[in-house]
Amino acid sequence: MEALEAAAGEVSKDEIMKVFQAQRDAFHAELPVSFESRMDRINRTAKMILENQDALCEAVSNDFGHRSSVQTVMTDLMSVVGHAKDHKKNLKRWMRPEKRKMDFPLGLLGASGQVEFQPKGVVGVIAPWNFPINLAFDPAIGAFGAGNRVIIKFSEFCPETGELVKKLVADYFAPEEMAVITGGPETGKAFSEIPWDHLIFTGGGEIAKHVMAAAARNLTPVTLELGGKSPTIVGPDADIQKTTQRIAMGKMMNAGQICLAPDYLLVPQDKEDAVVAGIASNVAEQYPKLIANDDYTSVINGRHQERLQGLIDDAVLKGAKQTVVNPGNEDFSNTNSNKMPLTVLQNVNDDMRVMQEEIFGPVLPVKTYQNLDDVVDYVNDHDRPLGLYYFGETESDKRKVLDRTISGGVTMNDVIFHIAQHDLPFGGVGPSGMGAYTGQDGFKEFSHAKAVYRQPKINIAKIAGFLPPYGAGTEKTMKQQMKL
Repeated sequence: MEALEAAAGEVSKDEIMKVFQAQRDAFHAELPVSFESRMDRINRTAKMILENQDALCEAVSNDFGHRSSVQTVMTDLMSVVGHAKDHKKNLKRWMRPEKRKMDFPLGLLGASGQVEFQPKGVVGVIAPWNFPINLAFDPAIGAFGAGNRVIIKFSEFCPETGELVKKLVADYFAPEEMAVITGGPETGKAFSEIPWDHLIFTGGGEIAKHVMAAAARNLTPVTLELGGKSPTIVGPDADIQKTTQRIAMGKMMNAGQICLAPDYLLVPQDKEDAVVAGIASNVAEQYPKLIANDDYTSVINGRHQERLQGLIDDAVLKGAKQTVVNPGNEDFSNTNSNKMPLTVLQNVNDDMRVMQEEIFGPVLPVKTYQNLDDVVDYVNDHDRPLGLYYFGETESDKRKVLDRTISGGVTMNDVIFHIAQHDLPFGGVGPSGMGAYTGQDGFKEFSHAKAVYRQPKINIAKIAGFLPPYGAGTEKTMKQQMKL
């Protein structure tokens, strides 16, 4: 996702440090953080969302120029509430120490060991604009579950939502528990330079490099949720109607402004026309009209719309065939809206910007193939994607794609849905990110796994010959240990 410029009031590094230090001090004073305290903060987060649902939906829609309240509930608010419910059900179990086996013969002599999951401290969350509630508070709940305090840097591209969230968090939480920082690029830069105990960033890869470089100066552990070009593979035996219906739904959701949106299609050469026609037909069924359709989301702003149109123009100039899916034949040039119809691009190649950049909007390139081995090679020749999608029924084909490609996550016979499962980790690999959260994986991501070894009363070092002066006992132990 390309960085977008926006004017916003900036917050200095010193101001952020004051909030950080207050949280750090309160965190240390509270240790150990009880299950009850963790769940209280999680429940207040969910309660804040539930009690202010209408206001949050309205603010998000105003920031987008238009977004359906139904979609905001489904993609932003439900996720946060679901994450809270998942912690309510499982957190006590996750918090239990894990017993580990001791090397022979220490266990027999009374030694024991376990891993205790300890909170790290203060977690910084840099949230993006595309799902502003979900991607701010899902990580916050994960951090709370692990026993941490949280400070969120809210996106400047959702200023109304940011101001509302800032007020709500101040109403429901003490600043030593959770706080929200708003501001533009300078604030974001300062935020990434704070010596966090853990930092999670969701956004574009180029900005992530700066965030990671700033975090490295403090040796801050980071979770990066990025994006990239998630391929959608239509297998040789895929059901075209079901496949195109699900691709259309995933691509048109939030007008394609999703890090996990189907970025481009790989389809059998003899199925290309049927796939394109199927997508157009299913878009028309789901969105008979677009401009005045409450269900269809606007592109976030004019600059992003211009960028998307630039991708289309560049592809067409270089030989791509475009199909504009405009079911109501509406005049998009004669409106103040930033809404865009879906544009399907065929005959694409890697010289086109649309095949080089993450699209993040209603533009869908289609590439053809003759056999799945070519698909595997193509995917592996490019950056590791955040998501990968395969449609088809033959198990050997599914296994070929699963075993021979690497991606952050996979949904089979649909798109995006793996992120909605709280018990599956959500994260990227390589250029699409590092680390993962949600569910128990998130609990562990935001926790320090502390090894605790308990030595028995017997003098193990003396028995094993580790206590100087070294002698026959030492030699015997080394010979035993240096065998496979």
